[in-house]
Amino acid sequence: MKDIARHAGVSQSAVSFALNGRPGVSEDTRDRVRQVAEELGWRPSTAARALSGEGAATVGFVLARPADTLGVDSFFLQLVSGIQEVLAERHLGLLFQVVEDVTDECAVYRRWWAEHRVDGVLVVDPRTADPRPDLLDELGLPAVVIGGAPDERHPGLSTVWADDAGAMASVVDGLYALGHRRIVHIAGLPGLAHTERRIRTLRAEAERRGLTGVRSVTTDYSDAEGAAVTRRVLESAAPPTALIYDNDVMAVAGAAAATELGRSVPGDVSVVSWEDSALCRMVKPWLSALSRDSVEFGRTAARELTALLDGGPARTVRVPVPRLIERGSTGPSRVSLPPPTARQPDGPPRGT
Repeated sequence: MKDIARHAGVSQSAVSFALNGRPGVSEDTRDRVRQVAEELGWRPSTAARALSGEGAATVGFVLARPADTLGVDSFFLQLVSGIQEVLAERHLGLLFQVVEDVTDECAVYRRWWAEHRVDGVLVVDPRTADPRPDLLDELGLPAVVIGGAPDERHPGLSTVWADDAGAMASVVDGLYALGHRRIVHIAGLPGLAHTERRIRTLRAEAERRGLTGVRSVTTDYSDAEGAAVTRRVLESAAPPTALIYDNDVMAVAGAAAATELGRSVPGDVSVVSWEDSALCRMVKPWLSALSRDSVEFGRTAARELTALLDGGPARTVRVPVPRLIERGSTGPSRVSLPPPTARQPDGPPRGT
């Protein structure tokens, strides 16, 4: 401040008023001080701003997932890219931390709040019994829940959500039209709200069509478990004719495992990936996949959080339903099966 005051020819108090946007100096003085500050490479001190109650200029993002599954997860890489793009426009930092479980995540929020480390947080992987929204409400820490459900509202929290039920229904519709009656969903982590929504919707769609050879198996999202579950279900007495994977990594690993077992893709088994990525187009055949703009998903979440930081109300925002792109990994079922025993009239998918 002494350097800026000397170069601008004003007092240190005038520098403080100018740089903090407070009244007490003319606009000409304010502009001159800011210009000198820019020339000298001055930046605000985050620690000082926190101590003075002006905020940390930082947003927090905690991820409670196995660390060894993150490096190949294209969804989170793209999500963070979108988040960072918006935060950079506002000169906000992103404080990222990986923890073992939700209990540890809650402890991080309490510490960040006590230390004034962040102005708000982005929350991912909503749980079916989730302690985080109530905790964030209690702390008064602005937050956006990414992937929550529209009916899970909390006073200070915004929600950005995708219609997992509608997406799963579209995949089942497509596979059913191709003659598939035995479908296995190789899902992600149990207990995650979006995992449970997908499982419920698959079950509802199967019941609506009178299908009995349809089920879900949960995993840790890794390629190892994706391949292991694929081998197990394909070597069962009544193997599925179609497999739906909850991410691209498991889908690629599963397709390779099927080929190792002598199964043709899509001749013997069709494969669908929930996430589309370049990985889905680096194997033969290219994998059919649900496509969504994950970068824009991140941008939307970050915009909602900055709106909360600006004093706006909590909102619920829906992003477009992922769209099924059919490629070479899906085709007609070769298994000749009798028609389902009790098909109900077509209607909207069940589940949330």
